[in-house]
Amino acid sequence: QVQLEESGGGLVQAGGSLRLSCAASGQTISTYGMGWFRQAPGKEREFVAAITWTGGSTTYADSVKGRFTISRDNTKNTVYLQMNSLNPEDTAVYYCNGDPRGGTIRFTPSLMWGQGTQVTVSS
Repeated sequence: QVQLEESGGGLVQAGGSLRLSCAASGQTISTYGMGWFRQAPGKEREFVAAITWTGGSTTYADSVKGRFTISRDNTKNTVYLQMNSLNPEDTAVYYCNGDPRGGTIRFTPSLMWGQGTQVTVSS
């Protein structure tokens, strides 16, 4: 069973950057499409970005397009989210998850959720 561990969150000023990591253990995620989600206080978890199992294609929520970049290193069983030009609306707990179909279309998170990593952006 895959365990996911997110890290890299923190407190940053508006306009700043953070790089999140999602390390998988217990099983390879190299054939999974992988995605990032976030949940702000009082709101439902929402999709942020996804990447195909090859890393050849990515998909982003409109709210982060042009500011966030998802990538992966299958040799390290790890997925990343580079976040630039952060604003207070990006404040949330960020989670990663995987879709065993390998793609990004109608991405369906199918793994057990990790603890997430808190991102707080001050104005």
